[in-house]
Amino acid sequence: MTKLKSLVEERRTMVFYESPHRLLKTLTQFAEYFGPERQASVSREISKVHEETVRGNLTELIEHFTETDPRGEIVIVIAGIDD
Repeated sequence: MTKLKSLVEERRTMVFYESPHRLLKTLTQFAEYFGPERQASVSREISKVHEETVRGNLTELIEHFTETDPRGEIVIVIAGIDD
């Protein structure tokens, strides 16, 4: 969690790779540290037939993946903090 604390004030876009089994836990931790309204996207199976990207704030993404089981290779993109 120390690493997440150090990223709270990051202005650059952040990219994380995660397993589908840990996605909800990771999104929840991101919401705790970065705030539930931080904009983000979750992409799966990039450059493959079943490619999918879901965008919204962290709360919306948590709700989406609570209802829809995540599968495949996951990439999470988090917006940097606004000025």
